[in-house]
Amino acid sequence: MRFTRTKAVLAVTGLALSLAACGGDDGGPDIEVEAADNLTGVAKELSDRGSIKIGVKYDQPGIGNLEPGSDDPVGFDIEMGKIIAGNLGIAEDDIEWVETISDNREKYLQDGTVDLVIASYSITDERRQVVGQAGPYYVTGQQLLIRKDSEGEINGPDDLANVKVCSVEGSTSLQRVEDEYGASPVPFGTYSECVDQLENKTVDAVTTDGAILLGYAAQNPDELVVVGDAFSEENYGIGYKKDAEGMCEFINETLEESFDDGTWEDAFQATLGGDDVETPEVPELDPCA
Repeated sequence: MRFTRTKAVLAVTGLALSLAACGGDDGGPDIEVEAADNLTGVAKELSDRGSIKIGVKYDQPGIGNLEPGSDDPVGFDIEMGKIIAGNLGIAEDDIEWVETISDNREKYLQDGTVDLVIASYSITDERRQVVGQAGPYYVTGQQLLIRKDSEGEINGPDDLANVKVCSVEGSTSLQRVEDEYGASPVPFGTYSECVDQLENKTVDAVTTDGAILLGYAAQNPDELVVVGDAFSEENYGIGYKKDAEGMCEFINETLEESFDDGTWEDAFQATLGGDDVETPEVPELDPCA
């Protein structure tokens, strides 16, 4: 399936100089808001409705983070949500961001609390039994965040036997360090709670995807550090209600367009990128069933 765009369904407005300098008015990419032609099924229903509810994380710097005093979250997942919505003809002001945690993402999709989940949501066979997942739109890997006073003692996952390691409830990261490396799991509802536990020495490591951990280390560089190479491959996907007609094809087509026209790269550079961060290659999309 190949989508084309209708002319001037909705126009993106903003200060021309600002957009030329840094993309969108929030520092992200300049996202065209025009409904794709040939929308079908649930994608057409959302486009006709003119609004969308997207579940995202609020506590992952660089990925999805609600900063104190802000009304809307920011991060790479947020920009991806705007790209998907834009191809439905839905402007940023008509997106409702809903905070999700790792343990309620499937439930929120199943009961209609959200239309999509874009929340560092790793694609797994188990999850695809109960919800749809399109993508991946980003590939990262699991790493460890520790206190600097633990450097030399914890260098990677092989040093985790009987070590108290925190991650969020329901995450693949916590299950992996327990099953494969003998860690003592300490689950919390959010990553920020885990980082608090690390800083007050209740736990000795926090584990999740490296991109998330680097954001926390950057907030407290004198005390925290990310160690070791990645020891998994995490493929971030976009979740939707299982068997939602046409959603996989629509999402994958929109992602492919963002890869081709540079919007995806602009979104990465505005959120996870930087002077010392190389933009990764675009991922290969999984075929729709």
